[in-house]
Amino acid sequence: MTIATIGERALIARLHSRLPVLPPWVLTGIGDDAAVLKPARGTVDIVTTDALVEDVHFRRTWSTPRDIGHKALAVNLSDLASMGATPRALLLSLALPAAFPLDDFDGLVDGFIFLAGGAQAPLVGGNLTRSPGPLMVNVTAVGSAQPRRVLRRSGARPGDRLFVTGALGAAAAGLAMFEAGDHASEGDLECLTAYRAPLPRLRTGIIVARNRAASACMDLSDGLADAAVQIGDASGCGIELDAATIPVQAGARRWAESLAQSPATFALGGGEDYELLFAVPKRRTRLFLTAVRQAGEASITEIGVCTKTPGHWLVESGTRRPLEGGFRHF
Repeated sequence: MTIATIGERALIARLHSRLPVLPPWVLTGIGDDAAVLKPARGTVDIVTTDALVEDVHFRRTWSTPRDIGHKALAVNLSDLASMGATPRALLLSLALPAAFPLDDFDGLVDGFIFLAGGAQAPLVGGNLTRSPGPLMVNVTAVGSAQPRRVLRRSGARPGDRLFVTGALGAAAAGLAMFEAGDHASEGDLECLTAYRAPLPRLRTGIIVARNRAASACMDLSDGLADAAVQIGDASGCGIELDAATIPVQAGARRWAESLAQSPATFALGGGEDYELLFAVPKRRTRLFLTAVRQAGEASITEIGVCTKTPGHWLVESGTRRPLEGGFRHF
């Protein structure tokens, strides 16, 4: 059975039936022209949106419908995490081919709702429309934070130390494995999962921001090199990364070495890791490390420093070269 079989209103009702009870500050949810939310006292709203397009951000031959729903929300939660925002409300818009199977619709929605439940963020609205081509999933996420505790890209200063969560390169390696049809070992499975259903570092971003333990932050959706350059440019300082300290996930390291490439290749330029890059003033280092441990989501590694000297640099095997890389749509 396809979605065209039951029609738009039945699809909306089917989605609505899967949702938990809304919190009291959602005054109007799904079923009206727009959602109505009661403002959170003493906070500012932080709003982000991302669109996932079939055969650009995912392939239905590689990802389950549940994976797609999960990933569509995860990339938005990662943006909120990088700003130190607590998720508050979600909007989901789907452009669906008429022949999209009803079971796949249910799976996509279930993947989205499951991750939303973990983030304690209700789905309050969205849109369904027909697509003559690929499946498209667009999510808007609304978060909140106290005004003086919002993390931005522009707060870093010379002397700040650069830290990154987790191990990098797994998602990029997972995509390469799918493309090559080579994914058999347990380490490879971690890479495939990182590509299909990433886990945003939401708790880490929130706790670090609440403790004012970092001066700047950005997620690694387009790769470590891209994030480092953007923090440097926005903050008006230079960046220097030490290639030897960049934590590379084991499967990504194995894959890079099989191609005779530097293990840092996937970490610097691959993207879709959804880890966080923090700039941390030296005097706040202990506070920062305590906040990351309290979050309990991921390891943390110091990988570089912000400098007075302009430019973005990677130091590898004693050689200093321009820091380049990162995913580009165009």
